Amino acid sequence: MSILIKNGTLICPKGPVKADLRVVGEKIAQIGPSLPAEDSRILDGSGKLVFPGFIDTHTHFEMNKGLPNETADGWASGTLAALAGGTTTILDFAEPERGASLASALETWHSRADGRASCHYGFHMTIKGWNPQIRAELAEMTRAGVTSYKVYLAYDNLRVSDRTALEVIQSVGEQGGIVGCHCENGDLVTAGIQAQKAAENLGPAAHPRSRPAAVEAEAVNRWVTLGELAGCPVNVVHLSTARGLDFVRAARARGQKVYVETCPQYLLLDESRYELPGFESAKFVLSPPLRSLEDQKALWLALERGEIDTIGTDHCSFDYHGVKELGREDFSKIPNGIPGVEHRPVLLYTSGVASGRITAWQMSAMLAEQPAKLFGMYPQKGALAVGSDADIVIFNPAYQGKITAAEQRQKVDYTPYEGMAVQGRVETVLLSGEPAVEDGQVTAMKRGRFVRRGASECWR
Repeated sequence: MSILIKNGTLICPKGPVKADLRVVGEKIAQIGPSLPAEDSRILDGSGKLVFPGFIDTHTHFEMNKGLPNETADGWASGTLAALAGGTTTILDFAEPERGASLASALETWHSRADGRASCHYGFHMTIKGWNPQIRAELAEMTRAGVTSYKVYLAYDNLRVSDRTALEVIQSVGEQGGIVGCHCENGDLVTAGIQAQKAAENLGPAAHPRSRPAAVEAEAVNRWVTLGELAGCPVNVVHLSTARGLDFVRAARARGQKVYVETCPQYLLLDESRYELPGFESAKFVLSPPLRSLEDQKALWLALERGEIDTIGTDHCSFDYHGVKELGREDFSKIPNGIPGVEHRPVLLYTSGVASGRITAWQMSAMLAEQPAKLFGMYPQKGALAVGSDADIVIFNPAYQGKITAAEQRQKVDYTPYEGMAVQGRVETVLLSGEPAVEDGQVTAMKRGRFVRRGASECWR
């Protein structure tokens, strides 16, 4: 039986449209006014917004597997939470062991996700080492449907040299892919941590002091410079500062293609969270850290102007009890990361659309269309269009509620948005044309499938 969404406001690629939408099988079959019911199951969209399924460009599920500081959310709980919040596709980071092949990491991540995921999924591939064998594997990754990569300029166990980063950008570009970068200056971070310890500043408040805004900005400048030298588009992940944004703007003014992701935490939380009593601030230890209200304001302005391309979560959900607490005596031992995969859409709707800062169409662009284009999934994903996959979200903008850890599907023992009032909620989700969330409750689990991705549209 087909499904007909009646009387909703469809957030289509060119803007909102008051129309009906019919799903047949796994695809969108018709869009138009007053479509006949025929034998379709009717879903009433009156007063609702109908979005393409949202895409989270940045998650870390089952990270640090088997270690005391393993993330709370594995593939089962993390993708279930994503689906409940309206995210129908996530892109997680596959990370090879030092010296191991990319193929080994891809196999490991498939073994964790396949058959467990409740939403669709793909993988970015992390580049930790570089040699002719790894370079030769890029074509194999393309054939396997992996066309995006990540490098780090920070963390001793992850970062690569500038020369390596340049070669990675060029080699991935030859495959029609794109490379994202964690932009912090690793040497300066190490020096900052040592300086805080030498001053006997060992609590969570030392974390942002050890890696101030200039540390990100320098690395953003270096990254876009590497992109310029390579002659290739590049992506900046989890941008947190106005200073970093200025370097992006300068590169774009030179004619470069630079793409930017930010995250809800940098739009809604600020550095005052590091001054909480006791050890509570450990919940907000992530990298890059939360920034000033001035940085937050600059990011919102960039959002309003269309200068931010995607909004991921960087979901990395370490429990507070027993895991974040590993750093009670030394802030540098607090596992970095916060949860957020479940709440990203409603947070952006509340703080952006309902507040009048951005439109529902802009929200859809950043959460669905632009991620799909950048990462080789469009128009299969990211659009309400005839022939596109029927990953669809029906959103009730009139609902009012609040976020609490007690009611979340994420397995982690806290939420950084505890008690935050929200406007709207995801009421229905179709995953590949079948209801997976109904009346706000997940009704179908473990139906997610791997998304084989093609070339990025950044090359068009």
